[in-house]
Amino acid sequence: MKDLKSKNTMNVKLVVIAIVTYVASALVSFILFNTFGLGISSVTTPIAQPKKTAGGKLLFDPSLPRTEPCPLNGALYSKQQKAWWEKHGPLGIMIENHLESRPQSGVSNADIIYEAIAEGGITRFLAVYYCQDAETVGPVRSARTYFIDFLSEYGAFPLYAHVGGANTSGPANALGQINDYGWGGYNDLNQFSIGFPVFLRDYDRLGRTVATEHTVYSSTTKLWEYAKEKRDLTNKDSEGEEWNEGFTAYTFKDEAAASVRPASQSVSYEFWDGHSEYSVTWTYDKVTNSYKRSNGGASHTDLNTKQQLASKNVVVLFMKESRANDGYEGNLHMLYGTKGTGNAKIFMDGEEIEGTWSKKNRTAHLFIKDKRGNDIEFNRGQIWFSIVSPTTDITVK
Repeated sequence: MKDLKSKNTMNVKLVVIAIVTYVASALVSFILFNTFGLGISSVTTPIAQPKKTAGGKLLFDPSLPRTEPCPLNGALYSKQQKAWWEKHGPLGIMIENHLESRPQSGVSNADIIYEAIAEGGITRFLAVYYCQDAETVGPVRSARTYFIDFLSEYGAFPLYAHVGGANTSGPANALGQINDYGWGGYNDLNQFSIGFPVFLRDYDRLGRTVATEHTVYSSTTKLWEYAKEKRDLTNKDSEGEEWNEGFTAYTFKDEAAASVRPASQSVSYEFWDGHSEYSVTWTYDKVTNSYKRSNGGASHTDLNTKQQLASKNVVVLFMKESRANDGYEGNLHMLYGTKGTGNAKIFMDGEEIEGTWSKKNRTAHLFIKDKRGNDIEFNRGQIWFSIVSPTTDITVK
């Protein structure tokens, strides 16, 4: 009986010791986790790096949820893609639209595009990239002052890729303005000072003979890498300031439901009388809720994808158009009144919206409002701005 009583006493002691040990362990763990952040909530799964094609294009996992809005145009992408774009800043590339340059490469991957006449009735694009990798882009052509005005709202030092530029003394002196703004040799990526392999000439890309000025290409990856390695420009400048300090984003909405979308709509206009090869028609596609682009009466495609260019939002900006009168041969250099206010037409969801634009100064945001003064809420996806003279006729059917 005595041995049984001793054994029971021992068992009780062991149970008490076990309970005390457990409570002490739990208490220590609680203190450590809350004091030093060692809890389960601090454990994160590493984001996988995107893969690359043989041509260098980044491939993001298409199976991942699209939850992250692009700051420029609201399009939704994965956390993997966001982790990538947050390491660099916006990149503007001058892409020509001469007949010999079509089809261009990489236009479909731009987040926002600005189109205006460069000279002689020939339009040119400022394609702004941030949330997408475009692989090959081009043909790349020269800078124009009004495109610099548009790019200037994307931070103090947005990357600007081009091949030379207007440099005649006067109001159209784009290269002079680049230096005046402190961009020269910094965020300005001029092919004249960079060269191969960031920029290269591809005489065979279009499969036909074209003039030398239509052969310069680059890639978004090469340009972002060059800016990082040679200019100390990533998502931050050399002073450590992030590009989006003070940046104003557009606002976005859900697309119109398929049941309320119109069956069709077409929007047509010319940039310059007598230059029908640069006239544009946007044909609304109800299924994709986007506008497919034709240029000069032909489907306008992207050489990289072989697909027709299409934008979720088309905005026509009516801006004062004039010649620079700077002594340039033929007085071809153009000027546009990019600061101030003017009328606009916005096309999305198969509908036409009468509106206005305003831009206080070079670095200010380009606001787009409806006639009641409310900010336009765009559909998520590419925004295409066309800049035309106030007298331009827009045909909507």
